[in-house]
Amino acid sequence: MSTSGMSRLTRTRLYEQVAEQITGWIESNGLTTGDRLPPERELAQRLGVSRATLSQALVALEVIGVVTVRHGDGTVLSDAPGPRRIVEAIRAHAHRLPEIIDTRDALETKIAALAAARRTADDLARIDEAIAEMARDVEAGGRGVEGDERFHGAVTAAAHSLLLARLMDEIRDLVRETRIESLSQPGRPADSLVGHRAIADAIRSGDPEAAADAMHAHVVMVSDVAVLRDGS
Repeated sequence: MSTSGMSRLTRTRLYEQVAEQITGWIESNGLTTGDRLPPERELAQRLGVSRATLSQALVALEVIGVVTVRHGDGTVLSDAPGPRRIVEAIRAHAHRLPEIIDTRDALETKIAALAAARRTADDLARIDEAIAEMARDVEAGGRGVEGDERFHGAVTAAAHSLLLARLMDEIRDLVRETRIESLSQPGRPADSLVGHRAIADAIRSGDPEAAADAMHAHVVMVSDVAVLRDGS
């Protein structure tokens, strides 16, 4: 093996190798879009890896759009991997993650402050409905991804700023990457709910500074993800 080849293997993290194993297994078994992967326990046994590493690899594949994890329905192939370079795609996500987080913090902190100053009764109702939706999903064992997205959308709408809403829409797909990554961390959905309620309380009380502080604290918390802790 060449020195460059050995260096690449040294730098490749275990979950990245497992992500490649999973896509290889998908291809060799002829799975196509819409097909369901085996349960995690079974797939981990077939690949000879731990459940923890397999879970991290599946999250990475979900972030780059290869699979979709549906609560109660397992892991479904959303985009047949084909010849795409899985590790490169995963690393591209990890590389842009800090910038996405910085942008979220800048935009959503201001959005929360404006929402506290401009929210209507209907805005507050939509925010509460989003929190309730996420809470139901989390209590049922889900990650609350849809409720989380709905909450942040409701807060953005409550700011009544067309341009800020457009900017958030521009980064919607990138934010969804960070949302999936974050809510797949152990205990994170429940912690995220606590953050949402703090933001909602500040908006309801009409306190822009408290709303901005609560949003900033929330973004900082949800940005603590394994892919950044593990390093490059």
